[in-house]
Formats: sequence, C-alpha cells, structure tokens
Amino acid sequence: MRTALNIEARTIHDELHTVFGDEAPSYRTVARWTQWFREGREEIEDEERSGRPVTETTLDNIEEIRSIVNDDPHVT
Repeated sequence: MRTALNIEARTIHDELHTVFGDEAPSYRTVARWTQWFREGREEIEDEERSGRPVTETTLDNIEEIRSIVNDDPHVT
C-alpha cells in the first residue's frame, strides 16, 4: 500500500525499522519489494525457477540420512 502511495523505499524501510528494530528486512530487500510492486507484482514470494530444488537441513533430514548410511555404508 505504501508503494501505491508513491512512498519511497527508504521511508518504508525506516518505518519498518522503527516498528521491528533489528528484525526488519534490510533496505535492499525493501527496495526490491518496492520495485516488484511498482512493476505489478502482488506478492513477495519467490517465483518458481529452473535448476536444483532448494533443500533444507533439519534434524529429521539428518537422522534420515544417518539411518540410510547405517543400513548401507556404501550408499552414495
């Protein structure tokens, strides 16, 4: 909404920092979001892209791999 009112990214960032402190997104992130909204995007979620899928290291994933390797130490 702030972008629709032509409020600059720096002002938006300053307001977010006032409210959220160190938890606020960086200025660079706010500037990117501002540009996206001005270009007509309606969400800040990443768009799908080609290439290797993103993976996440979690305790569950680590335990799963540990179990696989313990069952067959020659697995690659």
